[in-house]
Amino acid sequence: MSETRDTVILGSGCAGLTAAIYTGRAGLNPLVLEGHEPGGQLSITTLVENFPGWPEGIQGPELIDNMKKQAAKFGATFQLAHLNSVDLSKHPYTLQTSAGEICTRTLIVASGASARWLGLPSEQALIGHGVSSCATCDGFFFRGREIAVVGGGDSAMEEALFLTRFASKVTLLHRRDAFRASKIMLERAIAHPNIELRTNTVVEEVLGVAEQEVRGLRLRDVTNGNVTTLPVSGLFLGIGHEPNAKMFHGQMDLDADGYIRTKDNVLTTHNGVVVPGVYACGDVQDRRYRQAITAAGSGCMAALEAEKFLEEHGH
Repeated sequence: MSETRDTVILGSGCAGLTAAIYTGRAGLNPLVLEGHEPGGQLSITTLVENFPGWPEGIQGPELIDNMKKQAAKFGATFQLAHLNSVDLSKHPYTLQTSAGEICTRTLIVASGASARWLGLPSEQALIGHGVSSCATCDGFFFRGREIAVVGGGDSAMEEALFLTRFASKVTLLHRRDAFRASKIMLERAIAHPNIELRTNTVVEEVLGVAEQEVRGLRLRDVTNGNVTTLPVSGLFLGIGHEPNAKMFHGQMDLDADGYIRTKDNVLTTHNGVVVPGVYACGDVQDRRYRQAITAAGSGCMAALEAEKFLEEHGH
């Protein structure tokens, strides 16, 4: 039987690392499983200008590295492993990971949400260099420039409308002949003078890989096969996020899109009843804000709840 730990944290982004700092300072010796994407989405973000305390901004990977060092200073340990399965039917809880079995009295789920990408090699090469999945994070860098947004739902409309605060023109690209966005969001986009909508259009290549900055898009019209080039300085993906919570299906309440439902910010539930000692924080339960600072705040809440739970149960 493996040793039973006080706290295990799934994920090493802003939420998970903040939880590690707080549980570490509380003497809980947290174990952080770094997952498939160590550092989370900040690890592929360039300049972060909206995290308090950094007036000149800070590179995403540097911010994550600083938080990791801070957590380690307070006793957090890190393991390059991901979760295969979990049993929440009996306490302490049992995790089956790529590094073996782990038992824990409290579990903090900070596994994040992965942005949906087009999957183009050129797109992947330019993430953080003009290709982004977060308008509120990166829109500021495109002041006075022309950019494109891919998507057909409400999230794409929201991204496009938000980006008009900075960009001189936003071209909204959708692969189908009709948008699936709500009527009111679509009407707002159509009415905006700086948004152009193009249907039946797919991105075949993002131009600018050699220069390490987006120079334009190679587009194909799916109705006639015509290929054109759209000169833009940025490409934003508005095709949604995939919460990394599938392994909890049937043991935790998830919403229709797979995000963990929480009560009182971070408490998890199953069939509406709180799962004792299990907490969710960051993007895996936040479909609305998805910011580094809100993820960090919820990581703090989860850690404080875990500490309180252990104290109440004599650990």
